[in-house]
Amino acid sequence: MLEQLKDLHTQALEELNGIKNPRELELWRIRHMGKRSILTKALRSLAALPLEERREKGAQANEIKTALESSLEEKRKLLEEPLLTSPTDARRLDYTLPGRPIPIGRLHPTTQILNEICDIFKNMGFQVIEGPDVEWDYYNFEALNIPQDHPARDMFATMWIDADMGGEARLLRTHTSPMQIRLMEKERPPIRTIVPGRIYRYEATDATHESIFYQVEGLAVDKGITLGDLKGTLLDFCHCLFGEERKIRFRCDYFPFVEPGVEVAIECVTCQGAGCRLCSHSGWLEILGAGMVHPDVLARVNIDPEIYSGFAFGLGVERIAMLRYGIDHIRLFYSNDLRFLKQF
Repeated sequence: MLEQLKDLHTQALEELNGIKNPRELELWRIRHMGKRSILTKALRSLAALPLEERREKGAQANEIKTALESSLEEKRKLLEEPLLTSPTDARRLDYTLPGRPIPIGRLHPTTQILNEICDIFKNMGFQVIEGPDVEWDYYNFEALNIPQDHPARDMFATMWIDADMGGEARLLRTHTSPMQIRLMEKERPPIRTIVPGRIYRYEATDATHESIFYQVEGLAVDKGITLGDLKGTLLDFCHCLFGEERKIRFRCDYFPFVEPGVEVAIECVTCQGAGCRLCSHSGWLEILGAGMVHPDVLARVNIDPEIYSGFAFGLGVERIAMLRYGIDHIRLFYSNDLRFLKQF
C-alpha cells in the first residue's frame, strides 16, 4: 500500500506541475484527494490493520497527504496571483473598485416601535412580562368579566382551537389582557407591568385591520391608585412617543374589565387637528383604550377591591407605527418587502 501511495504522490506532483488554471487545479484535487480518491480509500483501510502496523503506515500515509495539501496550496497561490497583478486581466478584475457592500440587518418597524414603547414604560417603573399565545377561555374572557352569555364577546372575533371538544375551551388569545389575571393570581400588589405580544382575531382584513397583530397591555394595582394616576401615566407616554406639543384627549368608553373606561386619542398627526380623511375629519386619532380595573376582576384573584385599586390599558403596536411613520396599510408590515423595510 505504501509503495502504491508513493507512486501516487510522484504522479500527482508531475500532473500538478502541468496545471495552468484554477479549474484544472480543482479537478486535480478531486482526483487525487477527493472522497473517492486512492489516497482517501487507503487512509480508510488503515482501520483494518493491527495496531503497530496501523501506526507506522498511518504516519507515512498522513505525511503523503500533508505534502499533497501543501503542494496544492502553493499551486493555488501561483495561479491566483496573476489575476490580481497582471494588467492583461484588468478587465476581468479591477481591484481598485470598492467591494460589494454586505447587507446589514435591521429591526422590523414593528419591533422598533415595540421596543420604544417598552422602554418608555420601563422608565416609569413597569416590568415587562410575556404570556402564552394559546389561552384558556377562563383567562381570555371569564376572569376578565366576560362570561359566555355576555354581549361583549361579540367585540372579539375569536379563533377557537377546541371549543367543541368538551371541557374548557382553548383559543388563540384575542388580547394580551389574560396575563393580568395570571399575574395577579401569583403576585400581590403593588403591581406595575406591561405585556407585549401577538394577538389573533378572526376578522376581515383591510387597510387598518389584520387577523394577527401586536398589542401591549398595561396593569398597575396598589393602594390609592386613581383615575388621575391613569391619565398622568398615559399623558406622559403619549408625549414621549409623539412629542410634548401633541394634544391628548380622554373620552368615556366601555370595556367589560374596567370601570370607568376611557378612550385615549391624540391630535391628528396629518392635519394637526384641522380635520382630514385619516382622522375622518374629526381632528383626533384613537390610539388606546384604558380604565380603572373592575372590582369584580380584583375580587376574582383574591385582591380586596376595598383596599386596592388599579388601572389597565391596551394599545395596538402597528397602529402606533402607522401613525408615527405615515404608513397607510397595515399589510405592509407582513409583506416582507425589502423596499418597505429598508426605510426603517
